[in-house]
This record gives sequence, structure tokens and C-alpha cells, in this order.
Amino acid sequence: MSMALAEAMLSRRGVSVTAIADIVYRLQRKYHPALTMQQCEESVRAVLGKREVQYTLFTGIALDELAEQKLLPQPLQSIMEQDEPLYGVDETMALGVTSIYGMIGLTSFGYLDKEKIGVIETLNEKKDGIHVFLDDLVAGIAAAASSRIAHNNPDATRYTIDKD
Repeated sequence: MSMALAEAMLSRRGVSVTAIADIVYRLQRKYHPALTMQQCEESVRAVLGKREVQYTLFTGIALDELAEQKLLPQPLQSIMEQDEPLYGVDETMALGVTSIYGMIGLTSFGYLDKEKIGVIETLNEKKDGIHVFLDDLVAGIAAAASSRIAHNNPDATRYTIDKD
């Protein structure tokens, strides 16, 4: 398994690293004024470089593709076709990705899951296929990459212990 394969699978489903990096940039630019798109893309690739993220992505994409081909057993096929609101397995898988860089990933994921920013909105509209898992996984990857940037922000406040 490799990051290249993960990127290729995302691309095949209409998602680029740049599109995810755009979401990361939108999440972090307020807190990191010197942030560049290149740093955001590097952060997305760092998240995609983690094998557990790759495995989760491969699984979610496979389930979306099987649903498009109508190869899932019932009632799962119908649940996927309807993107049933109480089916939380997709969010549960994405939460595993968000936790890689701490709790800030969880709050960022919640925001993205509700606001549907950028390519997440495109995937969620379901005009060209079933993306029950992919929209949440992209949000999870963006949230994790954003958290990674927040943790590495050189302008973050540093606290010291008073030695009185």
C-alpha cells in the first residue's frame, strides 16, 4: 500500500490533494496568517501517508463503489443508496482518521460534516455516484491535516512557568 495508491483512488473518485488542501487552508488561515497552499498539500500528503488512513480510505471507497454497482446485500444496499441519516458507520470510520492529530481534529470534522465545504459539498450532492463514505473520509483527512498544521504552527502561543 502506498500514498500514491491512495491519491490515485481519490483522483479516480474526483478528489484531488489540492481540493482537500483548499479545505485545510480555509480551516487554518485565520490562525496561521503565513500559511501557504503548499503547506496544506504537504499536510494532506502526510495524513495520506499513514497506513491506517490508507486502509480506511480503501475500505470506504470500495463500499461506495460496490453500492454504485448494486453489489451490496440488502438492507445495506438501500441504506447506501438513500444515504440514510442514521447510518453513522461512515462518520465512525472518518473519526478514526480525525483522531490522528488530537482532539482539534474532532471539532474540525464536526464543522466540516455540517458545513460541507468545497469538494465535500460536491461529493455530498451525489450527482455522479454514491459517496456515503468518501465525503466523510475527505472531511476526516482535511480535519486531520488541519490539526497537524495547528500543532506545528510556529506562531502559536508558548507558555512558560513562572519561577518566583
